[in-house]
Amino acid sequence: MAEKTISRRGALRLMAAASAAGAMGAFPGNLFSAPTNGKKPNVLFILTDDHRYDHMGCAGHPFIKTPNLDRLASQGVYFNNSFVTSSLCSPSRASFLTGQYAHTHGVQNNLTPWDNGNVTFLERFKQEGYDTAFLGKWHMPGELPKLRGVDEFVTFTVRGGQGQYWDCPLIVNGEDAKPNKRYITEELTDRAIDFIDRESDNPFCLYLSHKAAHHDWKPPTDLKDLYSDEDLPLAEEADTWVTMTNGAVFCGTTGTLQYHYRNYCRVVASVDRQVGRLLKFLEDKGLADNTIVVYAGDNGYFWGEHRKIDKRWAYEESIRIPFMIRAPGVVPDPGRKADQMALNIDLAPTLFDLAGIEPHAGMEGQSLAPILRNGRTPGREAWLYEYFKDYPYNVPAIQAIRTQNNIYIEYDSSRKPEYYDLKADPKEKQNIYDQLEAADISRYQQMIAAFAKEGRL
Repeated sequence: MAEKTISRRGALRLMAAASAAGAMGAFPGNLFSAPTNGKKPNVLFILTDDHRYDHMGCAGHPFIKTPNLDRLASQGVYFNNSFVTSSLCSPSRASFLTGQYAHTHGVQNNLTPWDNGNVTFLERFKQEGYDTAFLGKWHMPGELPKLRGVDEFVTFTVRGGQGQYWDCPLIVNGEDAKPNKRYITEELTDRAIDFIDRESDNPFCLYLSHKAAHHDWKPPTDLKDLYSDEDLPLAEEADTWVTMTNGAVFCGTTGTLQYHYRNYCRVVASVDRQVGRLLKFLEDKGLADNTIVVYAGDNGYFWGEHRKIDKRWAYEESIRIPFMIRAPGVVPDPGRKADQMALNIDLAPTLFDLAGIEPHAGMEGQSLAPILRNGRTPGREAWLYEYFKDYPYNVPAIQAIRTQNNIYIEYDSSRKPEYYDLKADPKEKQNIYDQLEAADISRYQQMIAAFAKEGRL
Protein backbone atom coordinates (compact mmCIF):
# COMPACT_ATOMS: atom_id res chain seq x y z
CA MET A 1 0.00 0.00 0.00
CA ALA A 2 3.04 2.31 -0.07
CA GLU A 3 1.80 4.25 -3.10
CA LYS A 4 -1.73 4.55 -1.78
CA THR A 5 -1.16 5.90 1.72
CA ILE A 6 0.81 8.64 3.38
CA SER A 7 3.99 7.17 4.80
CA ARG A 8 5.11 7.86 8.36
CA ARG A 9 7.89 10.05 6.97
CA GLY A 10 5.37 11.83 4.74
CA ALA A 11 2.98 12.40 7.63
CA LEU A 12 5.79 13.85 9.75
CA ARG A 13 6.85 16.06 6.85
CA LEU A 14 3.27 17.30 6.48
CA MET A 15 3.08 18.08 10.19
CA ALA A 16 6.41 19.90 10.15
CA ALA A 17 5.41 21.95 7.11
CA ALA A 18 2.09 22.82 8.72
CA SER A 19 3.84 23.93 11.90
CA ALA A 20 6.13 26.17 9.88
CA ALA A 21 3.16 27.62 8.02
CA GLY A 22 1.50 28.31 11.35
CA ALA A 23 4.52 30.29 12.48
CA MET A 24 4.12 32.50 9.40
CA GLY A 25 0.41 32.99 9.87
CA ALA A 26 -0.58 29.78 8.06
CA PHE A 27 -0.46 31.35 4.60
CA PRO A 28 2.16 29.99 2.18
CA GLY A 29 4.57 32.59 0.90
CA ASN A 30 3.49 35.25 3.41
CA LEU A 31 2.75 37.51 0.44
CA PHE A 32 0.49 40.09 2.08
CA SER A 33 1.50 43.28 0.30
CA ALA A 34 -0.39 46.04 -1.46
CA PRO A 35 -0.98 45.74 -5.23
CA THR A 36 1.96 47.03 -7.22
CA ASN A 37 -0.03 49.76 -8.97
CA GLY A 38 -1.04 51.22 -5.61
CA LYS A 39 -4.74 50.98 -6.49
CA LYS A 40 -6.90 48.68 -4.40
CA PRO A 41 -8.58 45.99 -6.49
CA ASN A 42 -12.34 45.52 -6.51
CA VAL A 43 -13.66 42.09 -5.52
CA LEU A 44 -16.63 40.22 -6.96
CA PHE A 45 -17.38 36.79 -5.48
CA ILE A 46 -20.16 34.80 -7.17
CA LEU A 47 -21.43 31.79 -5.21
CA THR A 48 -23.94 29.31 -6.61
CA ASP A 49 -25.84 26.52 -4.90
CA ASP A 50 -25.33 22.80 -5.64
CA HIS A 51 -23.30 23.51 -8.78
CA ARG A 52 -21.27 20.36 -9.31
CA TYR A 53 -17.65 20.57 -10.43
CA ASP A 54 -18.11 18.79 -13.76
CA HIS A 55 -21.20 20.63 -15.01
CA MET A 56 -19.59 23.32 -17.16
CA GLY A 57 -18.31 23.42 -20.70
CA CYS A 58 -14.74 23.98 -19.52
CA ALA A 59 -15.08 20.92 -17.25
CA GLY A 60 -15.90 18.71 -20.23
CA HIS A 61 -19.65 18.28 -19.78
CA PRO A 62 -21.05 16.70 -22.96
CA PHE A 63 -23.76 19.28 -23.65
CA ILE A 64 -24.05 22.06 -21.05
CA LYS A 65 -22.95 25.32 -22.64
CA THR A 66 -21.34 27.80 -20.23
CA PRO A 67 -19.48 30.25 -22.47
CA ASN A 68 -19.17 32.93 -19.80
CA LEU A 69 -17.82 30.64 -17.12
CA ASP A 70 -15.50 29.17 -19.74
CA ARG A 71 -14.29 32.67 -20.58
CA LEU A 72 -13.74 33.44 -16.90
CA ALA A 73 -11.66 30.28 -16.59
CA SER A 74 -9.67 31.21 -19.71
CA GLN A 75 -8.85 34.63 -18.24
CA GLY A 76 -7.67 33.38 -14.86
CA VAL A 77 -6.89 30.13 -13.08
CA TYR A 78 -9.38 27.26 -13.03
CA PHE A 79 -8.84 25.15 -9.91
CA ASN A 80 -10.09 21.84 -11.25
CA ASN A 81 -9.37 20.02 -7.98
CA SER A 82 -11.52 22.10 -5.63
CA PHE A 83 -13.61 21.04 -2.66
CA VAL A 84 -15.81 22.09 0.23
CA THR A 85 -14.92 20.98 3.75
CA SER A 86 -18.62 20.28 4.46
CA SER A 87 -20.91 19.49 1.52
CA LEU A 88 -23.99 21.20 2.91
CA CYS A 89 -25.33 24.71 2.30
CA SER A 90 -25.12 26.42 5.69
CA PRO A 91 -21.72 25.19 6.93
CA SER A 92 -20.13 25.63 3.52
CA ARG A 93 -21.37 29.21 3.20
CA ALA A 94 -20.08 30.07 6.66
CA SER A 95 -16.70 28.59 5.67
CA PHE A 96 -16.48 30.81 2.58
CA LEU A 97 -17.20 33.85 4.74
CA THR A 98 -14.85 33.03 7.61
CA GLY A 99 -12.04 30.89 6.19
CA GLN A 100 -12.76 28.30 8.87
CA TYR A 101 -13.92 24.71 9.21
CA ALA A 102 -17.47 24.11 10.44
CA HIS A 103 -16.26 22.83 13.82
CA THR A 104 -14.62 26.24 14.32
CA HIS A 105 -17.22 28.74 13.03
CA GLY A 106 -20.02 26.70 14.61
CA VAL A 107 -22.49 26.41 11.72
CA GLN A 108 -22.25 22.64 11.67
CA ASN A 109 -25.40 21.83 9.70
CA ASN A 110 -28.58 23.46 8.43
CA LEU A 111 -29.95 23.60 11.99
CA THR A 112 -27.16 25.26 13.99
CA PRO A 113 -27.30 29.09 13.96
CA TRP A 114 -24.70 31.56 12.77
CA ASP A 115 -22.67 33.18 15.56
CA ASN A 116 -22.42 36.87 14.75
CA GLY A 117 -19.19 36.96 16.69
CA ASN A 118 -17.65 35.32 13.63
CA VAL A 119 -15.49 37.68 11.58
CA THR A 120 -16.27 37.69 7.85
CA PHE A 121 -13.94 38.81 5.10
CA LEU A 122 -16.49 41.52 4.26
CA GLU A 123 -15.90 43.05 7.69
CA ARG A 124 -12.14 43.21 7.13
CA PHE A 125 -12.57 44.73 3.67
CA LYS A 126 -14.84 47.39 5.13
CA GLN A 127 -12.18 48.24 7.69
CA GLU A 128 -9.78 48.79 4.77
CA GLY A 129 -12.02 51.37 3.09
CA TYR A 130 -14.13 49.20 0.80
CA ASP A 131 -17.84 49.53 0.03
CA THR A 132 -19.30 46.13 0.80
CA ALA A 133 -22.47 44.19 0.01
CA PHE A 134 -23.99 40.77 0.61
CA LEU A 135 -26.63 40.03 -2.02
CA GLY A 136 -28.64 36.84 -2.18
CA LYS A 137 -28.97 33.58 -0.33
CA TRP A 138 -27.91 33.71 3.32
CA HIS A 139 -29.45 30.39 4.37
CA MET A 140 -28.01 30.02 7.83
CA PRO A 141 -30.22 29.19 10.81
CA GLY A 142 -31.36 31.73 13.36
CA GLU A 143 -32.47 35.32 12.92
CA LEU A 144 -30.87 37.30 10.13
CA PRO A 145 -27.79 38.93 11.63
CA LYS A 146 -26.78 42.54 11.40
CA LEU A 147 -23.58 41.76 9.57
CA ARG A 148 -20.75 44.00 10.68
CA GLY A 149 -18.99 45.80 7.88
CA VAL A 150 -21.74 45.30 5.30
CA ASP A 151 -23.18 48.40 3.65
CA GLU A 152 -25.95 46.59 1.79
CA PHE A 153 -27.56 43.31 2.86
CA VAL A 154 -30.18 41.91 0.48
CA THR A 155 -31.47 38.39 1.13
CA PHE A 156 -34.59 36.27 1.58
CA THR A 157 -36.05 34.00 4.25
CA VAL A 158 -38.95 32.43 2.32
CA ARG A 159 -39.03 28.62 2.23
CA GLY A 160 -36.68 28.25 5.15
CA GLY A 161 -34.11 30.59 3.63
CA GLN A 162 -33.95 28.70 0.34
CA GLY A 163 -35.81 31.40 -1.56
CA GLN A 164 -37.75 30.68 -4.73
CA TYR A 165 -36.98 31.06 -8.40
CA TRP A 166 -40.06 33.12 -9.25
CA ASP A 167 -41.40 36.20 -7.43
CA CYS A 168 -39.13 35.79 -4.42
CA PRO A 169 -39.89 38.27 -1.61
CA LEU A 170 -36.75 40.04 -0.41
CA ILE A 171 -35.40 41.55 2.77
CA VAL A 172 -33.39 44.67 1.95
CA ASN A 173 -31.35 46.02 4.85
CA GLY A 174 -33.85 44.56 7.30
CA GLU A 175 -37.00 45.68 5.48
CA ASP A 176 -39.43 43.57 3.45
CA ALA A 177 -39.32 44.38 -0.25
CA LYS A 178 -40.69 43.09 -3.54
CA PRO A 179 -38.33 42.09 -6.34
CA ASN A 180 -38.15 44.21 -9.46
CA LYS A 181 -37.68 41.17 -11.70
CA ARG A 182 -39.70 37.96 -11.46
CA TYR A 183 -36.74 35.59 -11.84
CA ILE A 184 -34.46 35.61 -8.79
CA THR A 185 -31.13 35.04 -10.61
CA GLU A 186 -31.82 38.05 -12.83
CA GLU A 187 -33.02 40.13 -9.88
CA LEU A 188 -29.84 39.51 -7.90
CA THR A 189 -27.66 40.24 -10.91
CA ASP A 190 -29.48 43.56 -11.44
CA ARG A 191 -28.85 44.49 -7.82
CA ALA A 192 -25.19 43.53 -8.14
CA ILE A 193 -24.83 45.78 -11.19
CA ASP A 194 -26.57 48.62 -9.37
CA PHE A 195 -24.21 48.26 -6.42
CA ILE A 196 -21.12 48.26 -8.62
CA ASP A 197 -22.49 51.29 -10.51
CA ARG A 198 -23.04 53.38 -7.38
CA GLU A 199 -21.41 56.78 -7.02
CA SER A 200 -18.39 56.19 -4.82
CA ASP A 201 -14.65 56.74 -4.84
CA ASN A 202 -14.11 53.57 -2.82
CA PRO A 203 -13.32 50.13 -4.20
CA PHE A 204 -16.01 47.49 -3.71
CA CYS A 205 -16.17 43.99 -2.26
CA LEU A 206 -19.36 42.24 -3.37
CA TYR A 207 -20.62 38.82 -2.24
CA LEU A 208 -23.27 37.64 -4.72
CA SER A 209 -24.99 34.47 -3.56
CA HIS A 210 -27.48 32.83 -5.92
CA LYS A 211 -30.30 30.43 -5.13
CA ALA A 212 -29.50 28.60 -8.35
CA ALA A 213 -28.88 25.76 -8.91
CA HIS A 214 -30.70 24.43 -5.84
CA HIS A 215 -33.92 22.43 -6.16
CA ASP A 216 -36.68 22.84 -7.26
CA TRP A 217 -34.80 23.77 -10.45
CA LYS A 218 -37.11 26.12 -12.29
CA PRO A 219 -35.40 27.65 -15.32
CA PRO A 220 -36.41 30.94 -16.92
CA THR A 221 -39.20 30.60 -19.44
CA ASP A 222 -37.05 30.91 -22.54
CA LEU A 223 -34.84 28.00 -21.38
CA LYS A 224 -37.62 25.61 -20.40
CA ASP A 225 -37.01 23.33 -23.42
CA LEU A 226 -33.22 23.64 -23.53
CA TYR A 227 -31.42 20.27 -23.75
CA SER A 228 -34.70 18.39 -24.25
CA ASP A 229 -33.21 16.20 -26.96
CA GLU A 230 -29.85 15.53 -25.32
CA ASP A 231 -28.80 12.07 -24.16
CA LEU A 232 -28.19 12.35 -20.42
CA PRO A 233 -24.76 11.34 -19.07
CA LEU A 234 -26.13 9.62 -15.95
CA ALA A 235 -24.22 7.04 -13.93
CA GLU A 236 -24.74 3.38 -14.79
CA GLU A 237 -26.15 2.72 -11.32
CA ALA A 238 -28.69 5.54 -11.63
CA ASP A 239 -32.30 4.85 -12.51
CA THR A 240 -35.44 6.88 -13.06
CA TRP A 241 -36.80 6.51 -9.52
CA VAL A 242 -33.60 6.87 -7.47
CA THR A 243 -35.13 10.22 -6.45
CA MET A 244 -37.55 8.28 -4.24
CA THR A 245 -35.12 5.89 -2.52
CA ASN A 246 -32.92 6.04 0.59
CA GLY A 247 -34.79 8.98 2.09
CA ALA A 248 -34.33 11.14 -1.01
CA VAL A 249 -37.92 12.34 -0.66
CA PHE A 250 -36.63 14.74 2.02
CA CYS A 251 -34.46 16.37 -0.65
CA GLY A 252 -37.44 17.68 -2.60
CA THR A 253 -36.85 15.39 -5.55
CA THR A 254 -40.19 13.67 -6.10
CA GLY A 255 -40.52 12.87 -9.78
CA THR A 256 -38.15 11.29 -12.26
CA LEU A 257 -34.38 11.74 -12.22
CA GLN A 258 -34.31 12.69 -15.90
CA TYR A 259 -36.90 15.44 -15.49
CA HIS A 260 -35.02 17.06 -12.62
CA TYR A 261 -31.63 16.64 -14.25
CA ARG A 262 -32.63 18.47 -17.43
CA ASN A 263 -34.00 21.36 -15.37
CA TYR A 264 -30.81 21.44 -13.30
CA CYS A 265 -28.78 21.79 -16.49
CA ARG A 266 -31.10 24.56 -17.69
CA VAL A 267 -30.71 26.45 -14.42
CA VAL A 268 -26.90 26.18 -14.70
CA ALA A 269 -27.18 27.70 -18.19
CA SER A 270 -29.26 30.55 -16.77
CA VAL A 271 -26.58 31.26 -14.17
CA ASP A 272 -23.94 31.39 -16.88
CA ARG A 273 -26.01 33.97 -18.76
CA GLN A 274 -26.15 36.24 -15.70
CA VAL A 275 -22.42 35.83 -15.08
CA GLY A 276 -21.97 37.05 -18.64
CA ARG A 277 -24.00 40.17 -17.89
CA LEU A 278 -21.75 40.98 -14.94
CA LEU A 279 -18.52 40.41 -16.85
CA LYS A 280 -19.74 42.61 -19.71
CA PHE A 281 -20.77 45.35 -17.29
CA LEU A 282 -17.32 45.36 -15.69
CA GLU A 283 -15.75 45.63 -19.14
CA ASP A 284 -18.10 48.39 -20.31
CA LYS A 285 -17.36 50.40 -17.16
CA GLY A 286 -13.61 49.96 -17.50
CA LEU A 287 -13.45 48.01 -14.24
CA ALA A 288 -12.46 44.57 -15.51
CA ASP A 289 -8.70 45.16 -15.29
CA ASN A 290 -8.91 46.06 -11.61
CA THR A 291 -11.54 43.61 -10.39
CA ILE A 292 -10.84 40.20 -8.91
CA VAL A 293 -13.64 37.84 -9.93
CA VAL A 294 -14.14 34.52 -8.16
CA TYR A 295 -16.76 31.93 -9.06
CA ALA A 296 -17.54 28.91 -6.87
CA GLY A 297 -20.28 26.48 -5.84
CA ASP A 298 -21.24 25.76 -2.23
CA ASN A 299 -21.16 21.97 -2.74
CA GLY A 300 -21.71 19.34 -5.41
CA TYR A 301 -24.69 17.12 -6.09
CA PHE A 302 -25.42 13.46 -6.78
CA TRP A 303 -27.39 12.56 -9.88
CA GLY A 304 -27.75 8.85 -9.16
CA GLU A 305 -24.08 8.10 -8.51
CA HIS A 306 -23.74 5.59 -5.65
CA ARG A 307 -27.55 5.39 -6.03
CA LYS A 308 -27.85 8.73 -4.26
CA ILE A 309 -29.48 12.09 -4.85
CA ASP A 310 -28.61 15.36 -3.05
CA LYS A 311 -25.19 15.80 -1.33
CA ARG A 312 -23.74 15.31 2.23
CA TRP A 313 -21.74 12.11 1.62
CA ALA A 314 -17.95 12.39 1.26
CA TYR A 315 -17.83 11.21 -2.34
CA GLU A 316 -16.41 13.24 -5.21
CA GLU A 317 -19.75 14.23 -6.75
CA SER A 318 -20.76 15.81 -3.43
CA ILE A 319 -17.56 17.45 -2.21
CA ARG A 320 -16.06 18.83 -5.44
CA ILE A 321 -17.00 22.27 -6.75
CA PRO A 322 -16.24 24.66 -9.60
CA PHE A 323 -13.73 27.26 -8.42
CA MET A 324 -12.05 29.82 -10.67
CA ILE A 325 -10.26 33.09 -10.00
CA ARG A 326 -9.60 35.91 -12.44
CA ALA A 327 -7.03 38.28 -10.97
CA PRO A 328 -5.74 40.67 -13.67
CA GLY A 329 -2.06 41.49 -13.35
CA VAL A 330 -1.46 38.60 -10.95
CA VAL A 331 -1.68 35.50 -13.14
CA PRO A 332 1.19 35.40 -15.67
CA ASP A 333 -0.41 32.59 -17.71
CA PRO A 334 -4.22 33.04 -17.86
CA GLY A 335 -6.19 29.97 -18.80
CA ARG A 336 -4.18 27.63 -16.62
CA LYS A 337 -5.83 24.65 -14.97
CA ALA A 338 -4.43 24.18 -11.47
CA ASP A 339 -4.31 20.65 -10.07
CA GLN A 340 -3.44 21.80 -6.53
CA MET A 341 -6.28 21.13 -4.09
CA ALA A 342 -8.28 24.27 -3.25
CA LEU A 343 -10.95 24.58 -0.54
CA ASN A 344 -13.84 26.87 0.31
CA ILE A 345 -11.92 27.93 3.44
CA ASP A 346 -9.20 29.31 1.12
CA LEU A 347 -11.39 32.08 -0.31
CA ALA A 348 -10.99 34.63 2.49
CA PRO A 349 -7.20 34.34 2.91
CA THR A 350 -6.78 34.45 -0.88
CA LEU A 351 -8.78 37.66 -1.20
CA PHE A 352 -6.84 39.25 1.66
CA ASP A 353 -3.56 38.30 0.00
CA LEU A 354 -4.57 39.68 -3.40
CA ALA A 355 -5.87 42.94 -1.89
CA GLY A 356 -2.87 43.43 0.39
CA ILE A 357 -4.98 43.15 3.56
CA GLU A 358 -3.55 41.66 6.73
CA PRO A 359 -5.76 38.69 7.70
CA HIS A 360 -7.43 38.39 11.06
CA ALA A 361 -6.52 35.57 13.41
CA GLY A 362 -8.29 32.25 13.40
CA MET A 363 -8.55 31.44 9.71
CA GLU A 364 -7.74 27.87 8.79
CA GLY A 365 -7.59 28.19 5.02
CA GLN A 366 -4.55 28.99 2.92
CA SER A 367 -4.03 31.71 0.37
CA LEU A 368 -4.14 30.46 -3.20
CA ALA A 369 -2.39 33.60 -4.44
CA PRO A 370 1.04 31.92 -4.61
CA ILE A 371 -0.47 29.33 -6.97
CA LEU A 372 -2.07 32.10 -9.04
CA ARG A 373 1.33 33.73 -9.39
CA ASN A 374 3.28 30.55 -10.08
CA GLY A 375 1.68 27.32 -11.26
CA ARG A 376 4.59 25.28 -9.88
CA THR A 377 3.82 26.32 -6.29
CA PRO A 378 2.98 23.20 -4.28
CA GLY A 379 -0.46 22.98 -2.77
CA ARG A 380 -1.76 21.24 0.35
CA GLU A 381 -1.37 17.50 0.63
CA ALA A 382 -4.36 16.70 2.85
CA TRP A 383 -7.45 18.23 4.41
CA LEU A 384 -10.41 17.34 6.62
CA TYR A 385 -13.95 16.69 5.42
CA GLU A 386 -16.63 16.81 8.11
CA TYR A 387 -20.37 16.32 8.09
CA PHE A 388 -22.45 16.75 11.22
CA LYS A 389 -25.78 14.97 11.55
CA ASP A 390 -28.52 17.00 9.88
CA TYR A 391 -32.04 15.75 10.65
CA PRO A 392 -34.20 14.36 9.10
CA TYR A 393 -31.67 13.19 6.52
CA ASN A 394 -30.55 9.59 6.79
CA VAL A 395 -26.82 10.35 6.62
CA PRO A 396 -24.49 9.58 9.55
CA ALA A 397 -21.92 12.04 10.82
CA ILE A 398 -18.76 11.77 8.74
CA GLN A 399 -15.08 12.60 9.09
CA ALA A 400 -12.69 12.01 6.24
CA ILE A 401 -9.17 12.79 5.09
CA ARG A 402 -8.78 13.65 1.41
CA THR A 403 -5.31 13.63 -0.15
CA GLN A 404 -4.37 14.14 -3.79
CA ASN A 405 -4.94 10.50 -4.63
CA ASN A 406 -6.93 8.93 -1.80
CA ILE A 407 -9.80 9.41 0.59
CA TYR A 408 -10.23 7.80 4.02
CA ILE A 409 -13.78 7.99 5.48
CA GLU A 410 -15.11 7.21 8.96
CA TYR A 411 -18.72 7.29 10.23
CA ASP A 412 -20.24 7.73 13.69
CA SER A 413 -22.34 4.60 13.13
CA SER A 414 -21.93 0.91 12.50
CA ARG A 415 -21.25 1.70 8.84
CA LYS A 416 -17.88 0.30 7.80
CA PRO A 417 -15.08 2.84 7.18
CA GLU A 418 -14.09 3.38 3.55
CA TYR A 419 -10.88 3.96 1.67
CA TYR A 420 -10.53 4.64 -2.05
CA ASP A 421 -7.57 4.88 -4.39
CA LEU A 422 -8.83 7.74 -6.55
CA LYS A 423 -6.25 7.29 -9.29
CA ALA A 424 -7.17 3.65 -9.88
CA ASP A 425 -10.83 4.05 -8.90
CA PRO A 426 -12.04 7.63 -9.57
CA LYS A 427 -15.70 6.61 -9.34
CA GLU A 428 -15.13 5.19 -5.84
CA LYS A 429 -16.59 1.80 -6.65
CA GLN A 430 -14.17 -0.40 -4.70
CA ASN A 431 -13.79 0.14 -0.96
CA ILE A 432 -10.30 -1.16 -0.13
CA TYR A 433 -10.34 -0.29 3.56
CA ASP A 434 -9.56 -3.94 4.40
CA GLN A 435 -6.25 -3.62 2.58
CA LEU A 436 -5.01 -0.89 4.92
CA GLU A 437 -2.42 -1.75 7.54
CA ALA A 438 -3.22 -0.93 11.16
CA ALA A 439 -0.47 1.72 11.09
CA ASP A 440 -2.08 3.37 8.04
CA ILE A 441 -5.46 3.54 9.79
CA SER A 442 -3.83 4.99 12.90
CA ARG A 443 -2.11 7.72 10.85
CA TYR A 444 -5.37 8.77 9.20
CA GLN A 445 -7.12 8.85 12.57
CA GLN A 446 -4.31 11.01 13.95
CA MET A 447 -4.70 13.37 11.02
CA ILE A 448 -8.45 13.65 11.65
CA ALA A 449 -7.77 14.46 15.30
CA ALA A 450 -5.13 17.07 14.40
CA PHE A 451 -7.39 18.85 11.92
CA ALA A 452 -10.34 18.74 14.32
CA LYS A 453 -8.25 20.27 17.10
CA GLU A 454 -6.05 22.77 15.28
CA GLY A 455 -7.60 23.22 11.83
CA ARG A 456 -4.37 21.88 10.32
CA LEU A 457 -1.93 19.04 10.81
